[in-house]
Amino acid sequence: RMLSGYKPKNDVVDSYKVLELEEGCSLDDVRNSYRNLAKKYHPDSSSGMADSRAFIRVEEAYRVVLNDLTARQKSEPGEEEEEEEQFKSKSLQHRHYLSFEGVGIGTPSQREKQYMQFRVDRATEQVLEYRQQRLESRYAGSDLSRAKDVRQSKKVKITQAVERLVEDLIQESMAKGDFDNLSGKGKPLRKFSASPHIDPMTHNLNRILIDNGYQPEWILLQKEIRETIERLRRSLVASRRKLGEPMTLPEQKQWGRVCEQLAEDIRKLNKRVDDFNLVVPILSRQMVHFSTDKEILRARNTYEAV
Repeated sequence: RMLSGYKPKNDVVDSYKVLELEEGCSLDDVRNSYRNLAKKYHPDSSSGMADSRAFIRVEEAYRVVLNDLTARQKSEPGEEEEEEEQFKSKSLQHRHYLSFEGVGIGTPSQREKQYMQFRVDRATEQVLEYRQQRLESRYAGSDLSRAKDVRQSKKVKITQAVERLVEDLIQESMAKGDFDNLSGKGKPLRKFSASPHIDPMTHNLNRILIDNGYQPEWILLQKEIRETIERLRRSLVASRRKLGEPMTLPEQKQWGRVCEQLAEDIRKLNKRVDDFNLVVPILSRQMVHFSTDKEILRARNTYEAV
C-alpha cells in the first residue's frame, strides 16, 4: 500500500457505503466510523467478527474518503494546510486503539509490559472463575456438597496467603502463652538423623508427624494387612479345634463352609495388598498375595502341633 503506484479498488460512493456514511459527512464522523469498524474487523482485535479481508476493504475505503475530503477542502485555501496537518496526525490513530487492546499508557515498550501484566491478571481471574463454576456445578444441591465446595475452594488459595495465615495463628498462640508449657521451649530442634543422604527438613517433619500419631498411608495399610491375616489365622485354628478328630460328615461340611469364608476373606485381603503395592515407595517392601490353600495347610499343621 505504501508504493506510489498503488490505487485503491473502491470508488468514492462505494467507500462511503463501506464506512456506513453518507457523502458530505464531517472528518470526525469518518474517523469515528473507521475506528469502530477497525475494532470490529481488525485481525488483532478480540472481536468475534475479526476478518482481515473486511479490514482491508475498510482501510481502503477510509483512504479514499480521506482523499475525497481533502480534495473538497482544497477549495478553501485558508484551511488547506490546517486540514492536511489534521489528516497526517489522525490517519494512523486507529493503531493506538488496536494494539495491546487499548491497554496502558506511555511508550510502546511500556504499554507492552502493561499489556502483558493485564493478560496475566485476566487469565488468573478466568481460571478462578472457571474453577468456582465447576465446583458449584459439581457439588451444588446439598449441605455435604457445599462442605466439599468449601474444602475444594481452600485448595486453590495462594500459597503465600496460606503461609501468612499460619504465621498469624502461630504468633497469636505465642501471644496467648499456648507454647509456654512445652518441654522443649527455648531449645533447638533435636536432629533425628545425621545421614547425609536424607533431607534433614523432610526427616524432621516426618518424625514430628510420627510422634504425634500421623503415619504415611502405606505404613497404615501394611499394619492393617498384617493384623488382618493374623486374625484370620487365629480364627481358622480356633474353628478347627471345635471340630472332632476324625471329623464326621456334618463336621466336614462345617469345615468346608469355614474354608469358603476364608477364601472370600483372602480375596478381599489381596485387594488391600494391591492397594499397598501401589503406594509403597520402596519396591523391596511390596507384598505378595496370600494363598487360601497355604493358609488352610498352615492351620492344620498348627492344630496338629498343639
